[in-house]
Amino acid sequence: MPDTNKEKIIIGIDPGTVVMGYGILSVKRRKASVVALGVLMLSKYENQYVRLQKIYEGVLSLIDRYRPDELSIEAPFYGQNVQSMLKLGRAQGVAIAACMSKSIPVHEYAPLQIKRAITGNGSASKEQVAKLLQSMLNISDEQMLPQLDATDGLAAAYCHFLKLSNPLTVTKGNSDWKSYIKNNPDKVRGV
Repeated sequence: MPDTNKEKIIIGIDPGTVVMGYGILSVKRRKASVVALGVLMLSKYENQYVRLQKIYEGVLSLIDRYRPDELSIEAPFYGQNVQSMLKLGRAQGVAIAACMSKSIPVHEYAPLQIKRAITGNGSASKEQVAKLLQSMLNISDEQMLPQLDATDGLAAAYCHFLKLSNPLTVTKGNSDWKSYIKNNPDKVRGV
C-alpha cells in the first residue's frame, strides 16, 4: 500500500508550439494542492525547431525547479488539420523526452478523458474546466492566468491525481463496477 504521508509532485502539460501550458500539483494525504500554474510563450520564435528546443529547455527547467515524480500530459487529438496535429505531436514528444531524460514516469490522457474526469462531461469547454479547477483547488482569481493552456495543463495533472486516488474515475468505459469487470476479466478472481 502506498505511503499517503509522502508528498508526490505531478507536472501536467498541455502541449503546444505557440503556448504550452503547465500545472504543478502537490499530493499529500490524498489531497491535491496547486504549487504552480503557468505557460511557456513560444510565439516569438519563428523557427519551429527553435520552438521545440525551447519546449525541451522549458520542461527541463520546470523539472529542476519542482522535482516532479510523474508527468501527466494531454494527448494530441485528431482534427481536420493534419499539420496542426503533427506540430502538437512533436511538442508532446519533446516534453515527454525531457521527462524521460530525467527518468520521470509518463502518463498520457486524451482531452476527452481529462474533461470527463474534471467536469463529468467529455465535451466541456476550456472555461468550464478552468472554473471547476479554480473552485476544487481553491485557486484565487489573481493566480488564474488569461491563457487557458495553463489550466489545461493543471487539468492533466489533476486527472492523473484522480486516477491515482480511484482508477475507475478516468479509465475509459469503466464508469461502474459492472463495466470494470466486463472490461477487465483478467482482474477478476473466482470466489
